[in-house]
Amino acid sequence: MPTVLLVRHGRTTANVQGVLAGRTAGVRLDTVGREQALRTAARLAEVPLAAVVTSPLERCRQTARVVVEHQQGTAGGTPTTLVEHGITECDYGQWQGRALRDLAQEPLWSQVQAQPSAVTFPGGESLAAMQSRSVAAIRGHDAALGEQHGAGAVWAAVAHGDIIKSVLADALGMHLDLFQRIAVGPASVSIVRYGPHRPEVVAVNTDAGDLSWLRGAAPAGDAPVGGGAGPGAS
Repeated sequence: MPTVLLVRHGRTTANVQGVLAGRTAGVRLDTVGREQALRTAARLAEVPLAAVVTSPLERCRQTARVVVEHQQGTAGGTPTTLVEHGITECDYGQWQGRALRDLAQEPLWSQVQAQPSAVTFPGGESLAAMQSRSVAAIRGHDAALGEQHGAGAVWAAVAHGDIIKSVLADALGMHLDLFQRIAVGPASVSIVRYGPHRPEVVAVNTDAGDLSWLRGAAPAGDAPVGGGAGPGAS
């Protein structure tokens, strides 16, 4: 199966202000966020991407646009860009737009931390529903791109922190109640392969490092006993 690079959008004005942006329109990358997106795009430019799939929200589309611009001139050419509503931000309902310091005083906050599988945001979405739609969207695109481009294809999905954390939890075989143990920073890259036997989580929350080895990475198969020789081994 292909390799998916899970990219979180760069830092936004709402992140700096400590506000839960949710699906609020007009939330854009700040200066630092744009620099983060550029650094991540430069890392991904080492790997010809078959496609870039993005959340419809502006901050993700900005990040995806930078990634695509840096793909021009690579061996694979400019990748297809797709907007996927299945990986849009969680619908936080009445929590949207509020300061995180105030939300931390809400009785529901402790459940978000300790038992997220039981959380439904007032007037919004449950975290379980968020994970279900996100995982279905990522796995669906992965299967389709595998059929179109072969098992060695690499593609990127640009989404949001909680979305990526929930996809990683699924790939790791973790219960949703444990997904708060995963950190996903702005413009970070996490790497997953959905192999024939199980998903393989190759990397989580990286913000630096060479990714050129993905150009010749073998499709996921049996796990090497002992850990194997790593990428680039002959």
